[in-house]
Amino acid sequence: MDKMYNEKLRPQKELVHCEDGSNTLFSKEFDEPYHSTKDGALHESLEKHVKPALSFTKKKEKLTILDICFGLGYNTFATLYYLLNNDLKTKVHILSPEFDEGLIRSLTNFAYPPEFETIKPIIDAISKEFFYEDAQFKIEILLGDARENIPKIREKIDVVYQDAFSPAHNPLLWTQEHFGDVRAICSDDALLTTYSTAAAVRLGLYENGFKLFVHRAEMMRYSTVASLKMLDGLEYIDMELKKQRNPAAKSMRDREYL
Repeated sequence: MDKMYNEKLRPQKELVHCEDGSNTLFSKEFDEPYHSTKDGALHESLEKHVKPALSFTKKKEKLTILDICFGLGYNTFATLYYLLNNDLKTKVHILSPEFDEGLIRSLTNFAYPPEFETIKPIIDAISKEFFYEDAQFKIEILLGDARENIPKIREKIDVVYQDAFSPAHNPLLWTQEHFGDVRAICSDDALLTTYSTAAAVRLGLYENGFKLFVHRAEMMRYSTVASLKMLDGLEYIDMELKKQRNPAAKSMRDREYL
C-alpha cells in the first residue's frame, strides 16, 4: 500500500512514518510534514486537539467543529474515533476547508493506523463524496481557499482545530485577520486548539478576544489552547505581561504576506 500511495502522490508528497507508529506525508510544496513525526500523527491529533477540545465541551450535546485544514483528516477522524471508542453520544458537525482535492480523493488508499479501521467506510465516503452524514456525525469538506471559505460559514463554531502548515510556510492562515475571520463565526464560549506556541500567533488570537492557555500532555510537547471564556485546569498566559516584557512582539498581518 505504501508504494501504491506514493505512486499516486509523486512528486509533491512522500509517505513518512511517525514515532507513534502512524503515517503522515511530507509536503514538498510546503517543505514540511503534515504532522510532527516526533509527536506522531495520531498521538498529536488526540493529545493536542481532540482530548483538550472535548474535555472542555463535554457538557454539550452537539458540537460544530472547524478543522483548519483537512489534509489527511487525522483531526476529524481522531474525533470520531475518540467519541466512538469512549461510547460518547455527542453529535458532531465538522466543517473543514482544504484546497488539495487530489489529496482528499487519495485518502481511501492511505495507510491509516488500525484505530481507524472501524471508521473506514466514513473515510471512503469522504474520499469520494467530500461529505458524510449519519445519525451522530456530519462532515463537510469545503474545497478551495480556507481564507475565502471560512467567512462564508453560517454555523456557529464551538471548537476550532487550528492545524494549518506552519506560520513560516503558510502565513496567511496565522494572521490577526485570519483569526478575526475565525472569531466572527465562533460561539460565545468557543475554544481553539493549536500546536503553535509562537508569540506572534498568540498575539493574533489575543487581539481577537481569545484568552490563552498552555496545554501539556504526556509524551507531547506543550501546545496552546485559546478560549473566549476562562478555563479551569490549564496554565493561563498573561498576554499583557508578555507584551510589557517584549514590546517589540507583534502579531502577523495580512499586508506582510499579500
